[in-house]
Amino acid sequence: MIRTTVIKGRIDIMLEVRFYDTVDDQLLKFAVIVSRYKGKWVFCKHKKRDTYECPGGHRENGEQIIDAAKRELWEETGAEIFDLQPVCLFCI
Repeated sequence: MIRTTVIKGRIDIMLEVRFYDTVDDQLLKFAVIVSRYKGKWVFCKHKKRDTYECPGGHRENGEQIIDAAKRELWEETGAEIFDLQPVCLFCI
């Protein structure tokens, strides 16, 4: 569901986020990593937008989703030692 609201000439788009207990692994296309380092949240500057975002990205063909998360975290932050734990499955 997408709901659009116009406020003083600005368009706000509200997206519905759905959370799941389980899902077919093949449906998982992206990994998003919410992480902290030395008590601070980790955000990365997006290379195409002027925004800071959680590390993450596309899953490669044949790659396990947890391996995609590890690869993306390393590619975007350089982190080599970490402990990843799945938190939730969601769809936007």
